[in-house]
Formats: sequence, C-alpha cells, structure tokens
Amino acid sequence: MAVHELEPGDMVYAATALHSDGGVPGLADGALLAAPGTRGVLINIGHPEEDPDQTIYLVRFEDEDKALGLPVGCLPEELTDDPAGIAR
Repeated sequence: MAVHELEPGDMVYAATALHSDGGVPGLADGALLAAPGTRGVLINIGHPEEDPDQTIYLVRFEDEDKALGLPVGCLPEELTDDPAGIAR
C-alpha cells in the first residue's frame, strides 16, 4: 500500500528521523520526534490552507514504552507503511 492510500487508523513508520520545527508545545526546535522505523498510527489526513495540493499526515508515534506520543504533522516522504529496508 502506498502512503497516499493510507486511512486514519492505519499503522505507519517514520521513514526518516523526524525533528521538531518548533511547532510542538513543550519541545525544543530540533528535538527528535521519531527515529527512522518508529511505529505510529495515522490519526488524520489534511492539507495546509496555504498549499491545498500538499498532503499532511497527522501521526502519533510510539515512545520507548509503546505509549502513543503527541500528534506530529508529517509529509508523505517522511512516512512508510513498510518497515523493511528503513535505514537505522
């Protein structure tokens, strides 16, 4: 399944290291949100008002204790539905 075919509730993985851009309350700019291969669940799919052609995926990634973290906005190229082959 390609990322563009995903629906809320589907499991996804971080395809790259995801860092805060300063938009996550309580986290410093540049803080690691998800390492490559971190499992998460897709919460919602949307588009930014300023660029309606861009898709944003809202994902909650697991932490070390397997608890879901804060929602993170991800671009399609930052996610995969296949954990095989992710560079760690």
